[in-house]
Amino acid sequence: MRWTSVVWSVVYLLLLLSLLTPLSIVTVFFLILPATILFATLNVRSFLLHVLPVWLIAFIVHPVYLLLAMYFMVPSIVMGWSYKRKNSALRTLLIGSGTVLAEMLVLLLIGTLFLHFDLSGYVHDIVKMTMSPLKDVGGNNPLISDMVWTPEKMQIVSDMTMQMIPFAMIISSFMMGVITHSLARPIIESTGYHVPKLKPAREWMLPKSLIWYYLIGVVIEVFARGSHNSFLIMIAANLVPLLHICFMIQAIGFFYFLAYSKKWHPAIPLVIVIPILLFPPMRIIGILDLAFPLRQYMTKSKR
Repeated sequence: MRWTSVVWSVVYLLLLLSLLTPLSIVTVFFLILPATILFATLNVRSFLLHVLPVWLIAFIVHPVYLLLAMYFMVPSIVMGWSYKRKNSALRTLLIGSGTVLAEMLVLLLIGTLFLHFDLSGYVHDIVKMTMSPLKDVGGNNPLISDMVWTPEKMQIVSDMTMQMIPFAMIISSFMMGVITHSLARPIIESTGYHVPKLKPAREWMLPKSLIWYYLIGVVIEVFARGSHNSFLIMIAANLVPLLHICFMIQAIGFFYFLAYSKKWHPAIPLVIVIPILLFPPMRIIGILDLAFPLRQYMTKSKR
């Protein structure tokens, strides 16, 4: 029982206890990190010796903490097992994020079928609670007195929020996987275990088939604008934004490749990442990089 493992057990307990506090907005993204490190660096017996006391303390504080701990333990074990198997970094990241997403879907399914959880009504209540202060401010402030949040407008916002839930679930699960891998890999490496890392950004290349998916998404988006088909509208509201993020990643990889081939200062592509994230139309660079051999052209022009 190394002291570092004990420290990570304490961190794991503190993160668990933060889930019922306002800090959970941030700490939830780090929750699978401690257990992933413990599972990847310890055998099963030592892992249980570290985790079970944490669960016992959490259960004593409040039983709901134990349920939350069990929920977030699944992706931790999956990613830790993948690290032990020396799987590629991308595979570990994808199966970890996929596990989180699958758990979200299963939890939503159980809540809907067995606990009669109404997601639409819950979203409407959240939107109503959020918009009520704005409505009060609008009524007292002459500059924004025209902002009247009628029930119809609130319903429109609720419907738009419902349509974007799949997008939010995918992005949040992917962010949890990225944060966990980004922090877990160097920590596990420092303990003497070799963990594969992601390819350098200059080698990032997404499948060219994303171009066709994007065209399909644009067509669906055009038809969805004048349609009352909720399923079609939901596909359009989620598919195209997800592909936009993919093209932004591709654009980042292109500029890192360009900096490497032109021998620019390493800080230059890092600075270019900022406008790519803040100015979404720059994703066109990623689209062009996938559709045309821009990188080969840059290499040939260098020669």
